[in-house]
Amino acid sequence: MTEITTDFDGQTVICTFEMTPATAAELMAALEDAYENCIRHQPGFLGAGLHMNDAQTRIANYSKWEKRGDYQAMLRTPEMITRNRHIATLCRSFEPVMYEVGAVF
Repeated sequence: MTEITTDFDGQTVICTFEMTPATAAELMAALEDAYENCIRHQPGFLGAGLHMNDAQTRIANYSKWEKRGDYQAMLRTPEMITRNRHIATLCRSFEPVMYEVGAVF
């Protein structure tokens, strides 16, 4: 399980995907498959979560990495380039943003 703490020195990435209910299940399946068979095996990967809203119009993804470069290296692998091209066809947009933990309650 991914733990959120203010003393975490690694990289947190939150990515939001915007889609329609018609592609929500297929997009979630593609993301689950990417994590199961590729992302979680990459160097520096610490954990992640996928969340879908009730309307099935947004997926939020939270992931933790040892270093920013680990996340960036994963994105540059040939497998993830191919997977992200497919994922892009299932959603209107997706935006990964790198964050630092500011506070935990």
